[in-house]
Amino acid sequence: MTSTRKAYFVGGGIGSLAGAAFLIRDGGMPGANISILEAGPLMGGSLDGAGDADRGYSMRGGRMLTTDNYECTWDLFKSIPSIAQPGRSVFEETLEFNEKHVSNAMARLVDSRRAKVPVASMGFSMHDRVELLKLAAADESTLGASCITDHLSPAFFQTEFWFMWVTTFAFQPWHSAVEFRRYLHRFMLEFSRIETLAGVKRTVLNQYDSLVVPLQRWLEAQGVQLVNDCTVTDIDARDESGCFEVIALHWTLKGQAETKQLESGDLVFLQNGSMTDASSLGSMTAAPAKLKKAHKGSWTLWEKLAEGRPSFGRPAAFNSCVAQSDWASFTVTLKDPAFFDQMQRFSGNEAGTGGLVTFKDSNWLMSIVLAHQPHFANQPDDVQVFWGYGLFPDRIGNFVAKAMADCTGAELLQELCGHLRFDLETVATANCIPCRMPYITSMFMPRAPGDRPLPVPAFTGNFAFISQFVEIPLDTVFTVEFSVRAAQMAVYQLLSITKPIPAVTRHDKSLEARFEALVKALK
Repeated sequence: MTSTRKAYFVGGGIGSLAGAAFLIRDGGMPGANISILEAGPLMGGSLDGAGDADRGYSMRGGRMLTTDNYECTWDLFKSIPSIAQPGRSVFEETLEFNEKHVSNAMARLVDSRRAKVPVASMGFSMHDRVELLKLAAADESTLGASCITDHLSPAFFQTEFWFMWVTTFAFQPWHSAVEFRRYLHRFMLEFSRIETLAGVKRTVLNQYDSLVVPLQRWLEAQGVQLVNDCTVTDIDARDESGCFEVIALHWTLKGQAETKQLESGDLVFLQNGSMTDASSLGSMTAAPAKLKKAHKGSWTLWEKLAEGRPSFGRPAAFNSCVAQSDWASFTVTLKDPAFFDQMQRFSGNEAGTGGLVTFKDSNWLMSIVLAHQPHFANQPDDVQVFWGYGLFPDRIGNFVAKAMADCTGAELLQELCGHLRFDLETVATANCIPCRMPYITSMFMPRAPGDRPLPVPAFTGNFAFISQFVEIPLDTVFTVEFSVRAAQMAVYQLLSITKPIPAVTRHDKSLEARFEALVKALK
């Protein structure tokens, strides 16, 4: 059956790329029978990275990786050949790189005096500890759609732990208590080393060049059809005997409307929703445009399909309040080593070993990270690139009297140099490209059971959801792992593959991990 049936992925993010690989590797489907339909000019979705030294490099963000978790991701990339090291896998390449470049942040938090904040203690009071333990021990069914602030007192949000945890994972106090609890369990190993980020692993280059490009090349070699500038506008389905089955796809390819009738056995995988939908870029002289979901339409198909179908979830739970899901990032390209040199002297970390430097008293809660160089495949030796972001883009800056979302690249650099007490001459050659992302933490929004559909909803014949907005027990959103796991679950279920999917590693059940977390909490 897999030799004749076809598969269509709507959206070209890492979930779709991974799903296509699982269809080939584990399902035996010929690559030529698989199509990935992407509305934009490039595959990779939120794992993007583009530009050059002259125009400036840009990436909306980078997802935290670990090798202690991410079971499905590394299982996949053990199968994908490295581009830079023939004969080795992407996993082997990444592992070797991290053995040479170990994270040990020595300036994790910086205060308004430009002093490094002591982080050996998490800053908890006994009341904070009791509340945190109570939340971690709660059953998800009792938490419902509650917010983190419903369970933790105001003083908790001023602790060193909170500043380090939220800037590592991008939580806000009003986000889902269920998701925060899941993070505490999933990343219990990181709790005990959050101040050094010792558990964080990095790819050799940015995640687009190191993960997306090798996976895309492998898929192309297998004959997979990667179709860009293709917007799927509607899905026809029949509901017979209570079973939902897709029978046709409608899309616009390079401006031309087309309809694809599906044959018996064909499969459709939809990336429902998008955390980088309606994102926009600015420049050194212009702030990013303020867009909303109506400008792009990544949510539209899910909204259409979910209407009248409770098992398909409720997108409005995630995309109805931009003020609670947006933040801004920026990518800086430098042609003078002065900034990197001063940061190394100040932080004590060489680029690629320090992780996030967070300005604790920043009105924007700004953080930056200097990756190992080069960070892009085409980056010249005399060019450096770093990335930063702010969790409160609607607030007025400490040194620039504007909201972060309204700032140009030049104004972002002025604010950054103000916090560091660096002369602006250190960024005189810089090209800073700001980015606004109105839905970047939409998957963290408080949710109730049923708001997220299962990857393959009940009574569905040939259709699946793969995204950050599906329900996977124990696993956590805003990770590459979540997208890859959702894709693997969907492919295995629709093809009835009996091979076991790598289980979520229960570090929270390890006595050693629990003891180390307790010791850290008591400091």
